[in-house]
Amino acid sequence: MDIKLFDSELKVMSVLWREGDTTAKHLSDVLKEETGWNMNTTYTLIKRCIKKGAIERSEPHFMCHALIPQEEVQDAKTDELIDKMFDGSVDKLFAALLSRKKLSAQQIKKLKQIVTDLE
Repeated sequence: MDIKLFDSELKVMSVLWREGDTTAKHLSDVLKEETGWNMNTTYTLIKRCIKKGAIERSEPHFMCHALIPQEEVQDAKTDELIDKMFDGSVDKLFAALLSRKKLSAQQIKKLKQIVTDLE
């Protein structure tokens, strides 16, 4: 993915992915609830996302549509994290995640299934 989104822009995208196509006003209302942002802040971020090619705007009512899928952004951000924090090693990331807290038997079973599915 070539589009680089900042955390604030990702918050806008997150609402759009969750809610589906919606008006800028609705995005603003949701983000005011979730983050306390005023309408001007949200509209500025929407415009930045439009400029970057992440959101498409249409009329009537300044309808917003996500042009990039959430999975694509998650994949790019995950790759970025692995490269930056774990020297590109998925093994190191996995070990770090697993050592952070005690997993339940059900979580361990689910992880084993994921690994089995990859083989």
